[in-house]
Order: sequence, then C-alpha cells, then structure tokens
Amino acid sequence: MFEDAELGHAVDKATFDARVPELRSALLEAQFALKDQKKFPVVLLVGGVEGGGRGETVNALSSWLDPRHVEVNGLGEPSDEELERPRMWRFWRALPPKGKIGVFFGSWYTYPILQAALSDRRVRWAKLDKRIEEIVRFERMLAEEGVLVLKFWFHLAKDAQRRRIKELKKDPHTRWRVTGVDEAYFARYDQFREVSERTLRHTSTALAPWLVVEGVDRRYRELFVAEELLRAVKARLAAPPVADRTPTRPGNAPEVDGARTLLSELDLTKKIAKGKYGKDLEKWQGQLAMLTRHKRFRDRSVVIVFEGNDAAGKGGTIRRVTGAVDARLVRVVPIAAPTDEEKAHPYLWRFWRRLPRHGHITIFDRSWYGRVLVERVEGFCSPYDWERAYSEICDFEDEMSGHGTVVAKFWLAVSKDEQLRRFKEREQVSFKTFKITEEDWRNRKKWAAYSDAVCDMVARTSTARAPWTMVEANDKYHARIKVLKTLCGQLETALG
Repeated sequence: MFEDAELGHAVDKATFDARVPELRSALLEAQFALKDQKKFPVVLLVGGVEGGGRGETVNALSSWLDPRHVEVNGLGEPSDEELERPRMWRFWRALPPKGKIGVFFGSWYTYPILQAALSDRRVRWAKLDKRIEEIVRFERMLAEEGVLVLKFWFHLAKDAQRRRIKELKKDPHTRWRVTGVDEAYFARYDQFREVSERTLRHTSTALAPWLVVEGVDRRYRELFVAEELLRAVKARLAAPPVADRTPTRPGNAPEVDGARTLLSELDLTKKIAKGKYGKDLEKWQGQLAMLTRHKRFRDRSVVIVFEGNDAAGKGGTIRRVTGAVDARLVRVVPIAAPTDEEKAHPYLWRFWRRLPRHGHITIFDRSWYGRVLVERVEGFCSPYDWERAYSEICDFEDEMSGHGTVVAKFWLAVSKDEQLRRFKEREQVSFKTFKITEEDWRNRKKWAAYSDAVCDMVARTSTARAPWTMVEANDKYHARIKVLKTLCGQLETALG
C-alpha cells in the first residue's frame, strides 16, 4: 500500500497561493450546506507516521473552515476516567452530531497499531486481527447510521522521516518537536510499517476507505486533504436519499394457535408467600450490598437492563435493587423517546455515554433494545435498521463485558390478563393514575407483535457474556427475588 520511493509530489508556492482562495470558499460553502441541512456528520481520521505533517495539515484545515462547526479531538493517552470504561467509550463520546465535522487526531487505530508494533511477533497478528475485525464492524455501523467516514494516512519513506527528524533537531526553534518517543518509534520503523500496511489493507472498505497522503511536501498534503474532504462532502450532499432496504431474512412466520414460544413456556403461576418474601428480600439485598463492598468490585462496573411488558413491575423491582446499594454508587437511567441531540448521533451514542465507571452501577429502565422492540413494532425505523441492530447490540455488550463490566439483562413477563388487571387498578387508584397512559392501551393491542419481537430479541442477543434472564412477573414478590438472586449470582461469578 505504501511506496518505498518518494514520488516527489510537490506543489509550488505560486500554484498553492492561486488555488487556496477558491478552495477555501468552496469548503466554507459546503460546510454551511452541511450545517444547514443536518443530513449527516463527518468523521475525519488523521493517522500516519511521526513527522508526516498531520498536525500542520489539521491546523491548516481548521483555519480554512468555520471553527464553530469543527470539533478537533486530540486523543492521546487515555485519562483515568477513560481507562475505567470500555476502550471505545472515549471515541463514542467525541462523535460529532449531524451537520458538524469531527476531526480525530489520534483514533481507534492508534493503540492497536502501537501495541502490535511493540509486541512480540509471535503474538502480534492474532491480537491485531481481532482489533481489525472489531474496527471494521464499528465503521460499518457508523456508515449505516449515515456518518461520512474519511480516513487519511500520512506516509513518509524511511529516509524522508530520518531527514525530517534531523532537520527538526538541527534547528533550535524546532528541536523541541522531536521527543525520545519519536526517536524510539523511528528505530522500529520497519515494524510500524508492516503493522500499518496490514491494518490499512484490511480496514480500507467501500464504506470507509483509506487515502494515503504523501507527507513530504506541506502544500501538496494540505491541498490533497482539503480537496478530498470537499469532494466527499459535496458528493454526499448531492446524493439522493437512501431507499429503505429489505431485511436480510424473511419476516416472522404466521402465528399458529398453540405454538410454543419462549414466552408461552414461562410458568407465570410461580409465587412467593408474603412471609417468605420478607425474609428472602432481606437475604438477597444484604448479599448484594456485601458484594458491592467487595474489594474486587472497585475494578468492576455493573450495567443492568430492565425490559418487560407494560405494568410488569420494573419500577418496583428497580427500587429493591437500589435499596440494597450505596446511593452514591448507583444511577438509574429512564429511557424515553430520543431528544433532538440524541437523534443527531448514531443510535447507540446516548447509551454509550452513560456507561458507569469502576465501582459503580447503572440501571437502564428500558434500553437500547427499544430499536428491536418498540421501533420495530411501531415502524419508527426500517426493517433493515432493526435487523442490523441485533449484531450491533451484541458488539456493544461484548465491548462492555470484555472490559470487565457485568451486564445483567432482565425481561419481566406478565400474562395478558394480569396486565389488564393492573391497568384497571392504575386507573382506579389515585396515586397510580400517572402510570397509565393511552400509549399503554395502544401497545396492548399489539401484544402478538411485541411477543414476536421479544422472542427474536432474546434468541439473537442472549450470549454467554450477556445472557437474558426471563422473569415470571405475575407475582411481584417472585419477580423481585429472582432478579436479586440472579444479579448476586452474576456478581459472585465476576468477582471470583
């Protein structure tokens, strides 16, 4: 992918000075069209060898664009806060909204390449290839969500980089730019080149291709990057809307009377007597409290997902969980319809940014599963979008669990008759009327469609690392104890 010889692409000063005014004007015009239309965001990745002119090019680009609508992210060594979350958390937080350009000076490629280049050759490729696969899936998700992903790799041949380092060190005004780390990395130039070539070759896709920039001549590289950015933004702005794509598999089979399903096989008659419930509640809340005080819990975090039928008792169950834990360590996030800010980002953005740090618990009352439940059933997204969401959700949860987060997911199920009884009770009891809305009654009419969606959801997203627990919730006492007991079991396993 890289040429050994210096091709010598260069732009003379007169040509550069003549092209820049027109280019800047066109860039600003495209940028403001992007801002006004808010159709998509732009993610611009800047990678490459030290001394290849990345910083200078980003500075030039920033000065040619309106800085109010450009977000430059200089992501170097992760902070303590970032280290306590999954590795992609810091990048998800920095994703720009629709209408803006986000420049990543340091990206999700930086550390996989660095670690591979500095590691033993015998283990280098296995780890790198795993990260490459994850990156390709992540960028495919961004592209599917409408993000325009542009990736520039600034390359210098070995001799050119050697001369660049010498020139910088020779000048008293620029020698500060060369650090011991730069020289140590240059000593491993061949390893970095081998790793970089492999990475770029396997991550340059139709949806997110790499563009290699010759880093020798400043004027050439600045024009090259600016013109490619302009071309890509103008092309996307002029492109017609993407037609809804058909799902990757046929729809659900027609419902058959008496058919056995995941939900129909639940024994909703399970109950716990009130006296036993009080003793069990004390036992399992106490055990949960002790587990969150365990010294190993400081290096873990917990994400708990509550989904279920309307009126299945999620709120009461959540209160029994939070009642067992130090209030400073737990946060409950109720999920409603997305805000305008959340709609301007990829679907999972609003969930990624709420992940807990070590030693903390986040409870999601409804969650990212809305895409394959309510959005699927109500037609708020296309079949193609909710079909691809299953694998994207599994990737998200795998990132969490791979970082040491305990992911506990509960579906609280009630029968149709029990739901009706609870709906009527809510209408009649003054302090419960706020819990019942017209939307609840409307959702009830689509009971079969929601049941199909739940069965698909569990079948396609219950994994060894993040399993679903189906909770028989006709009896609230039984449901609460089952959730507490299951949660304690998962924590015990994680803490060893």
